[in-house]
Amino acid sequence: MRAQAPREVAARAREAAGDEHALATVTRERSLALRFARSRPTQSTSVDDLTVEVAVVRDGHVGRAATNDVGPDALRRCADAAVRAAETAAGQAGPGSYPGFPEPAGLRAHHGHDPETARLDPARGGEALLAAFELAAETGTEANGLWTAGEVETAIATPSGPVLVDRVTDAHLKAVAFGPGRRSGYAARTAVSLRDIDARAVAAAAAAKATDASSEPLDLEPGEYTVVMEPHAVHDLLWVLGQAAFNGLAHSEGRGALAGRLHTRVVSATINLSDSPRYASTLPRAFDAEGVPKAPLPLIQDGVAHRVVHDVRSGAAAGASSTGHAQAAGGPAPGPSPNNLVMAGGGAADEGELCAGVERGIYVTRLWYTNVVRPEESLFTAVTRDGTFLIEDGRVTRPIADMRVTDSALDVLSRVQALGARSVLTSDGELYGRRFASGSVCPPLRAAAVRFTGSAASG
Repeated sequence: MRAQAPREVAARAREAAGDEHALATVTRERSLALRFARSRPTQSTSVDDLTVEVAVVRDGHVGRAATNDVGPDALRRCADAAVRAAETAAGQAGPGSYPGFPEPAGLRAHHGHDPETARLDPARGGEALLAAFELAAETGTEANGLWTAGEVETAIATPSGPVLVDRVTDAHLKAVAFGPGRRSGYAARTAVSLRDIDARAVAAAAAAKATDASSEPLDLEPGEYTVVMEPHAVHDLLWVLGQAAFNGLAHSEGRGALAGRLHTRVVSATINLSDSPRYASTLPRAFDAEGVPKAPLPLIQDGVAHRVVHDVRSGAAAGASSTGHAQAAGGPAPGPSPNNLVMAGGGAADEGELCAGVERGIYVTRLWYTNVVRPEESLFTAVTRDGTFLIEDGRVTRPIADMRVTDSALDVLSRVQALGARSVLTSDGELYGRRFASGSVCPPLRAAAVRFTGSAASG
């Protein structure tokens, strides 16, 4: 039997709802994932899934229901369940705040789909793992990590107008190398196309951090240190800002980190940050979960905060329009979020040049267990991992034990002294649940007086 296209299923789901206040979203994921540990394959996963979600508005409340069955009766039951959920919410809580689904608008083409990657040839994953294993054998390390590739097609049948369709691909390779004394090093690469991922180069970068130091990790005292962060760590800072500062729902309710601070300088004048879904290195999408087209949005320019992002719900609360950042139809908590953050680079050639100006500091490859503690301050906590080193007299000298960072993301960016010239796409690549690949494009940076509150072991 011919597989049904998401466009066709979305149209039938909207018809099943028979309601001018209904939105039907169909997502089809095809993906492969290969995990490896101790230089051996450990797990392989193949997904071919089609999910239908119907959302219905009743008196300002949104009800949702989902199904994997695309038969006429199943779609009708799904639509009925969404209606009941919306009517129940309206009956129990009275009039709600959701103004209704937006009218469809014209879409722009993007570069986010690669036909070769969409073929999902498992041999390509095998070649990547083999390259990582060979490199590990040459360097005396153990290779661990994940290779994954996927294609996602999304169709949204809006209350009126044509069905919107978007197709994207993504590929990701993460390598964690373990060397002498179980020292670890991390490297990763994310791209729209498999062609842009050099497995051997990723494995080599991880292995270098696990083997390029001759001494045992040093326990460093808590305190404030000048820090050089690779893009992987900067990505976590931007994730914190996405949750705590740019969330339009939190901002409109006065609990966001930029509440009362728009059009003022909030970070270093070297920082220029935008949400740019068509930037060359991003993982783009044509529209958000409510069918609003994606468009570039300047957020911070020369250190001055200009905008937050909105979905339909948060935009109505703020007296503004959606900026195309809904994470789900109806804009439920925790609110909208930017998924294509791009930070412009600076004048330093690379991380080595950033270290050159540091008398004593810390080199951070990436952060782990990053959590927002107080959103109104963009205060977060995280642990360094897989490549934390001491910087002495402008050079990376020896490994240090992983440490806990507790600081404000805005404050860290306000103390930035220099940025690397090259911004790269970074992503954690751990795609649990429905596949939604995203990442940020950012350079490495050097920042002063970053607060470390203890070792990772002590918490």
